[in-house]
Amino acid sequence: MDTSLHNQFDSIIFDLDGTLWDSTANVALAWQAAISKVDYIDEPMTVERVKSITGMTYDAIFDKLFPNLDTDQRKEVQTLCATSELEILHTKGGDLYPQLEESLKYLGTKYKLYIVSNCQSGYIELFLDLNNMHPHFLGHQCFGTKGNPKADNIKDIVNDHQLKAPVYVGDTMGDYTAAHQAGVPFIFASYGFGKVPDGMVATVDSFSELTELL
Repeated sequence: MDTSLHNQFDSIIFDLDGTLWDSTANVALAWQAAISKVDYIDEPMTVERVKSITGMTYDAIFDKLFPNLDTDQRKEVQTLCATSELEILHTKGGDLYPQLEESLKYLGTKYKLYIVSNCQSGYIELFLDLNNMHPHFLGHQCFGTKGNPKADNIKDIVNDHQLKAPVYVGDTMGDYTAAHQAGVPFIFASYGFGKVPDGMVATVDSFSELTELL
């Protein structure tokens, strides 16, 4: 882990899935319940399949998972999955990464904290509500709000909150690409779902390492 990033940033923007928590097991459960309501899908929804699309926009997820469906069928499945996901996660939630709250509490004394995710509307709010995380974050943005790509949503947070030196923390190549397109340095969370070979300003192997790095 690099240890040379102290006092370089004024704010941290976090990805959600694979960075702050892991909800893939319960998302898979929710999506399986949803697709069981239609008669044109006979393939199971597994945790591995959910992890394979984590970080993609909500529209792109269903294009990849169900390429053989027609437009109306794919839209129906996406709507069913979105509803089922929020219903089940409201009950079961996801698994917070170790020492998340303590680390956020510490980081919040030094930096402004935000979330930008490619999720549907209501998903970040669910994460914040379930885990009493509202006090740690000053704002958030997601794909579901405007249908914009992650790079644009990162730019929105930077501009709306007048951030001067933000850094983005994420776990996938899509996160790195979005941060790069937004002109924001990237820290790779290697404990998440993806791989990023280079281009990051630092790599952390656990969430709590951010408190040492930053």
